[in-house]
Amino acid sequence: MDWLVKLFTDTNSVAHIALLYSVVIAVGVFLGKIKVKGISLGVTFVLFAGILAGHVGFTGTLDVLNFLQDFGLILFVFMIGLQVGPGFFESFGKGGIRLNMLSIVMILLNVLVMFGCYYLFFDTSDPNNLPMMTGTLYGAVTNTPGLGAASEALHTVFGNKPIPSIANGYACAYPLGVVGIIGSMIVIRFLAHVNISDEDAELEKKEEDNPHAKPHAMRLKITNSYIAGRTLKEITGFLNRDIVCTRLMHDGKLSIPKFSTQFALGDEIQIVCAESDAEAIQAFIGPVTETEWKEDDETRQQPMISRRIVVTNTSMNGKSLGKMHFSSLYGVNVTRISRQGMDLFASRNHHFHIGDRILVVGPEENVNRVAELMGNSEKRLNAPNIGTIFIGILVGILFGSLPIAIPGMPVPLKLGLAGGPLIIAILIGRYGYRIGLVTYMTTSANMMLREFGLALFLASVGIKAGAGFWDTVVQGDGLKYVATGFIITVIPILIVGTFAKLKYKFNYYTLLGMISGTYTDPPALAYANSICNSEAAAIGYSTVYPLSMFMRILTAQIIVLFFCGV
Repeated sequence: MDWLVKLFTDTNSVAHIALLYSVVIAVGVFLGKIKVKGISLGVTFVLFAGILAGHVGFTGTLDVLNFLQDFGLILFVFMIGLQVGPGFFESFGKGGIRLNMLSIVMILLNVLVMFGCYYLFFDTSDPNNLPMMTGTLYGAVTNTPGLGAASEALHTVFGNKPIPSIANGYACAYPLGVVGIIGSMIVIRFLAHVNISDEDAELEKKEEDNPHAKPHAMRLKITNSYIAGRTLKEITGFLNRDIVCTRLMHDGKLSIPKFSTQFALGDEIQIVCAESDAEAIQAFIGPVTETEWKEDDETRQQPMISRRIVVTNTSMNGKSLGKMHFSSLYGVNVTRISRQGMDLFASRNHHFHIGDRILVVGPEENVNRVAELMGNSEKRLNAPNIGTIFIGILVGILFGSLPIAIPGMPVPLKLGLAGGPLIIAILIGRYGYRIGLVTYMTTSANMMLREFGLALFLASVGIKAGAGFWDTVVQGDGLKYVATGFIITVIPILIVGTFAKLKYKFNYYTLLGMISGTYTDPPALAYANSICNSEAAAIGYSTVYPLSMFMRILTAQIIVLFFCGV
């Protein structure tokens, strides 16, 4: 049995490290699925499994633990950045600015409440208390990347000195953090006198009134004499709106118009445009017609079809629709584009990304040519673009290591292993096509790598913190950390959430999504979705999530570098 004892005790053995992480992660993931009143801690329970393992002496060498912790953090935040990158800058438009500003206020209030609790309830002369409160802050807001950023910044500040184990504060605050977020959402409902029926009715009315720039198809008869003799290109330029003309009925013959096609009075055309532009386009061209179109013999020989084509050819990545000249070169039209489950209008300025699905209308033979050009191979999408990941991580580490000297700070500010890869991943996710990087990744692949990195990070942090957990938390100020963490969680939500509802009249479901996104808390979003019959909560979550994640990581480093090193 010596081999078995050695396997569990030889910390220098590769087999021991693999066994250690396998046991901790497996136990943590399994226990994290247990729900209490519909709420579970998910993969975060790996942290508690790691603390238990470290407490009983089941651990590894510090160098290995540090490496796996940092590598897991890098992988986790980079995959988050790739996911949120395409929508990061768009999140500031169409009402997103106000939601994001409220989110920032909530984040700053979390920090202010944390400092208030620190000065009210803790001994400020003890250098360990503020780092522990920083860990408590990030447990209270259920933000693991912020914990990683704070941990890394502490290494910069303390150097070779003993570093406070802020994971203990995180572990104390996290469980009530999850409960406190959902509980505060329920309290806001009563503080702001929310009537769920009214909120549902408001959403239904907005969905009816707001066109959301969705694609809209209509058949028009040309009655404007100005159009007679002019080409499709001239008409499109005069309208100054994106339109796609998919069919033309001229003198009883059906065809697909090109930009050089001239129109005549009495022609009938099939138009696809943004829903919000439909009325203006109809007023300029002519009335809607319901006449049936009869296909001639030539058209029957070349039947027109519409087909969804997926972009998988890497040479198409980043090319704009307008420069592809589908109409003039292939005799087909692209009427709409789907990306990540959302239908987009086919604007000429649209840039193709790998994974886009385009709706092509035209003769069957020509559509097949376009399909061949664009790739249209679902199998290719299943292959991860691993080169992009490691190129991004390389650039992110270099970027995060750049020292930024700020007056009054004991050491230069660095974005570090959390902030650097996150920012680079966001930029690559948004603009990577411009330098030939394919950033497409299936949702399952992204989630797999993200959860793997998070599990490595949480297991490492827990194992390292486990040895001193009992003395620090249970026999020390553990109950204080639990109580102050709960205060940090609920006060900003109650203040900002109630204010946003009463002052700005935000829909309650949108508000719940915004709160969930600000706290980057999936269980809270799951609760919001469970009581909401529309996508309002998910939209609110996705609108503020990218900036919130960035701000959580940035403020973690600022707190440590400005205050914990004093």
